[in-house]
Amino acid sequence: MKSFFKISIALLFALTLLVGVAAAGEITLATTTSTVDTGMLDYLIPYFKEDTGIDLKYIYAGTGKALEYARNGDADVVMVHAKSLEMTFIEEGYGLDRKEVMYNNFYIIGPADDPAGIKGFEKASEALAAIAEAEVTFISRGDNSGTHVKELLIWDEAGIAPEGDWYIEAAAGIGPTLLMANEKGGYALADNSTYLAYTFDDKIDLEVMVEGDPILFNQYSVITVNPEKITTVNYEGAKAFLDWITSERGQQLIADYKKFDTQLFYPNAE
Repeated sequence: MKSFFKISIALLFALTLLVGVAAAGEITLATTTSTVDTGMLDYLIPYFKEDTGIDLKYIYAGTGKALEYARNGDADVVMVHAKSLEMTFIEEGYGLDRKEVMYNNFYIIGPADDPAGIKGFEKASEALAAIAEAEVTFISRGDNSGTHVKELLIWDEAGIAPEGDWYIEAAAGIGPTLLMANEKGGYALADNSTYLAYTFDDKIDLEVMVEGDPILFNQYSVITVNPEKITTVNYEGAKAFLDWITSERGQQLIADYKKFDTQLFYPNAE
């Protein structure tokens, strides 16, 4: 009888484990355009599948839109880069676990002839102020993305509300924004990973004008969607992704991802 009881308990445990694996079998990640445009996410997915058995699909847009996907129940987990928007998402009850994962930095980029004369400026806000004073073309994403939120923060530091024919809102992802800036010979704010990827692939011919200002630091975070708020969410699978990407394995894979021997993202999970 005791033997039968032990077998039953073992069988129940095995069935529970199998149900858990099945439940975590597929997740949807809502993420930003930079993680896709650089090839980073497509690089990580096979390793995640190999290590966990979980299939990962993704939808991508600017951070604001990516968080809206999650609010609408279209994603189980998000990877984004605008802390102010992230904290609102959590305060509203949609986000449950948040962990910082990796970072890169923003550049102000522009044409080689540098009509606003900003190359080498140490302060990003002073560079944008010079662009506005010269009324030289600046291409803004204008899409409530992490890049757009950062750009507006820099304009605010400069004490300027940009407007006029010189200030163009692309209402698009970072890739199309860079292509537009390249076509029009204008300036733009870009994360260095996407800028480098597009430069190495000969898609754009723009130069780095301003870098290194602390305000240009760009942190990426992963947040699971709260299953009590969105009852259809696959929380188990989402938590597995969060734990994996912040693990030593996931962090090393991020560090190892390069284009033309150049590291694009830097892991910094605590």
